[in-house]
Amino acid sequence: MLQRNICRHQPGRGRQAIVPLAHGQGLRNTGGMNDAATRPPPALARILQRTAHLGFDAACDVRTGALLRALAAMRPGGWLVELGTGTGAGTAWLLDGMDQHARLITIDNDPAAQAIARDELGGDQRLEIICADARAWLAGAVPNTADLVFADTWAGKYEMLEASLALLRPGGVWIGDDLLPQPNWPEGHAARVPKLLEALNALSGHAVVPLAWASGIVLVTRRA
Repeated sequence: MLQRNICRHQPGRGRQAIVPLAHGQGLRNTGGMNDAATRPPPALARILQRTAHLGFDAACDVRTGALLRALAAMRPGGWLVELGTGTGAGTAWLLDGMDQHARLITIDNDPAAQAIARDELGGDQRLEIICADARAWLAGAVPNTADLVFADTWAGKYEMLEASLALLRPGGVWIGDDLLPQPNWPEGHAARVPKLLEALNALSGHAVVPLAWASGIVLVTRRA
């Protein structure tokens, strides 16, 4: 089962925490304007309702989702990858931002959770849902093909990071979330966050920005 790191749906709540970066930098919550109010995708309410009924205690933070939608909208006709479908909350946000010519592939190996995404979103012809171990999928993926990669599970973020970054075309964006402490983190998660940020900060040929916002986000853009 994929160890998903899907952020809780907690609009308006901040997390006071610091996650160290290389060179003494860090992620910090600084407050700001109310960023919780946004128009959700049509399918989201039903997905979250079924998620709660399943007992799956996580769904994509509304602010993270809104960011995903905006980034997807910047990729007309693009090829997007989501590592960690969960129940499809993040998937719904991505689809809501995509144009009719874009395509999204989402991978997870939890069939019970992913069944909700299949039921609620599977009729969208722009979407391909794959039930598989993301590590195995990454091992066979073709590099330099993706316009956006959303790493919402350990595979492609804390494991096989190089393989998920290699998917990006020049100008492509990689998004990692869940970098600020959360009550549903599995054992070992906290220790991996600073190592991930240090690895990203050391990249050449990429622009990297960590954001102490929502569940804790890092954006990586491959330079042209």
